[in-house]
Amino acid sequence: MTTPVNRLRPRRSCLAVPGSNPRFLEKAQGLPADQVFLDLEDACAPLAKPEARHTIVKFLNEGDWTGKTRVVRVNDWTTHWTYRDVVTVVEGAGQNLDCIMLPKVQDAQQVVALDLLLTQIEKTMGFEVGKIGIEAQIENAKGLVNVDEIAAASPRVETIIFGPADFMASINMKSLVVGEQPPGYPADAYHYILMRILMAARTHDLQAIDGPYLQIRNQEGYREVARRAAALGFDGKWVLHPDQVAAANEIFSPSQEDFDHAELILDAYEYYTSEAGGKKGSAMLGDEMIDEASRKMALVISGKGRAAGMQRTSKFEAPEA
Repeated sequence: MTTPVNRLRPRRSCLAVPGSNPRFLEKAQGLPADQVFLDLEDACAPLAKPEARHTIVKFLNEGDWTGKTRVVRVNDWTTHWTYRDVVTVVEGAGQNLDCIMLPKVQDAQQVVALDLLLTQIEKTMGFEVGKIGIEAQIENAKGLVNVDEIAAASPRVETIIFGPADFMASINMKSLVVGEQPPGYPADAYHYILMRILMAARTHDLQAIDGPYLQIRNQEGYREVARRAAALGFDGKWVLHPDQVAAANEIFSPSQEDFDHAELILDAYEYYTSEAGGKKGSAMLGDEMIDEASRKMALVISGKGRAAGMQRTSKFEAPEA
């Protein structure tokens, strides 16, 4: 009997690391990112890709990635590199790999193709079938139009990721600064895209991840776009530089005040719906009325806080009879 795979891993910060750079691969192991993805796509020059596959296998097998979700981004299916990326990396380091990230996904069949290839490799190598997850990156208009089918294409799918740079090019957005608002538009030009991805992800119990912010020295700019995605409900964001890791971990975690409040709501609701608490469907917690909807909202905040290792600083006290 196979063990169920936890598809909801912590991904507040998803660190991109060029698969062809041993120095960066070494340094990434010591950074407090929730996820590290070793990149064979845009961060690798075409001539460097074949050797980078073997470099990635070596670092996955010999490195210390404790506490991190280990991911490799392969090249997209329109290239001639994809199948060899997957075969080399998964055959060589499949037991030390959590997910394959597939970029520029345009339809569900591209996810199905990767699923089938992974299954073939797992069976051949004697790995647990289905253990390796898939992260699907939406980077153009066709991918966004088909995002519901992409999210439902395989039980391996764990995340839907927004890839802003290629997406901006695909729709002819009038901006050269990735993630920043285009001049002349008075609202948030990314709101529909982000919400569309979020709805598809949540419909299928997947995580939604925001893509990179390329001005790596602009910390406040990074924080601003990260806060936007976090406010909508995204689970995390890419980081391209070590200086962005702490910001992502902070922004995609609840505040201590919100975490404590969520925990109090859960305790209070459990008490008031019990025999001892009067079997109430709703009750007052201070000046706030809480009910089943409150419990569901609190579970989200509490879950994010617990996943981030937060500890509560307050305690629910049942009222004296």
